[in-house]
Amino acid sequence: MDKKERILLKDTALGYKKNGQIIPVLKNVNLSFYEGDFIGIVGINGVGKSTLLKSLCGLLPVLQGEIFIDQYPVSAFLLNELAKKIAIVLTEKIGGFNLTAYDVVAAGQMPYTNSFNRLEKENINIIDQAIKACGISQHQHKLLNELSDGLFQKTIIAKALAQQTPIMLLDEPSAFLDYASKHDLFILLKKLADEERKCVLVSSHDLDLLLKYCSKLLVISNISTALISVSEAKTNKAFLEIGGGFI
Repeated sequence: MDKKERILLKDTALGYKKNGQIIPVLKNVNLSFYEGDFIGIVGINGVGKSTLLKSLCGLLPVLQGEIFIDQYPVSAFLLNELAKKIAIVLTEKIGGFNLTAYDVVAAGQMPYTNSFNRLEKENINIIDQAIKACGISQHQHKLLNELSDGLFQKTIIAKALAQQTPIMLLDEPSAFLDYASKHDLFILLKKLADEERKCVLVSSHDLDLLLKYCSKLLVISNISTALISVSEAKTNKAFLEIGGGFI
């Protein structure tokens, strides 16, 4: 059975604006990602990993070409509809320190609520499941400014889980987690890809985790992007560790 294509980048150039100027980062990118994919993204800092993830969910405009989500241009989606397709976990801290961890996770279900944003029993069950999956049940009623960096990160990941999207994008999600929590997270993400057929893309400098759990690696360098098998990545591990790429 053919796998469903979730993401297509066609002749794309990606970048961002800084001081009113457009800074191109990635050029001539042609990639496809499918349901059940668990893709690890590697590359040195500043090479474009975050730019790619933000562009995929419409946070940054495409400079050239087009990004398609389930065969539709990402630019064609209304915000609420796109939120049902893609969940993203970023490295930036969110504001609103009068919010509790539960409030943040519950926001993941907002695209599915009525016009009054009222949470029904089904919404609450999904939120509770996400909180349990990320191991923050004992901390769900704490304010954000009471959470450690690790618990804050788990809260943001739980929000993405609660969003129940077919596509999940995670930018350095293991950065503030301890060793055991890092492995728990990657085991969970692999399960979501394998059993729920989610398309999961995760950037990380934890190369050993990516090689252990991911199905493929997307290697981004200053000169190219290449989607490679884990076995090929293991053979060329030394190049990946020093920020090298595949030409």
